[in-house]
Amino acid sequence: MKRFLGAKKIARIYIDNQDKYNGRPLWEEILKKVKELGLAGATVFKGVAGIGAHAQMRSFNVWTLSQELPLIIEIIDDEDKITNFINNTDDMIDEGLITLCDTQVIKYKHK
Repeated sequence: MKRFLGAKKIARIYIDNQDKYNGRPLWEEILKKVKELGLAGATVFKGVAGIGAHAQMRSFNVWTLSQELPLIIEIIDDEDKITNFINNTDDMIDEGLITLCDTQVIKYKHK
């Protein structure tokens, strides 16, 4: 598992839980692409509230059936794998934000 240790990149994709790609939830399609391209993994975080590019507040409301909430998909891997992933998913994301930053993986345990 030493291949997961050391200097890596973190890609964060900021989208909305209502976003779709080919009629399916965008976050699910992104995770499928992560698996297909052999990245180390990804995690989807659901935000409680957020303000995006359109400056609209999105938050949880118990009285609303359709919740529009921010999602963050976080991927940690080598820079070349993440760059390839971003290039292969560019057409999937109509609206969103992708960031990339450095990280250091110091421990990885897996059975």
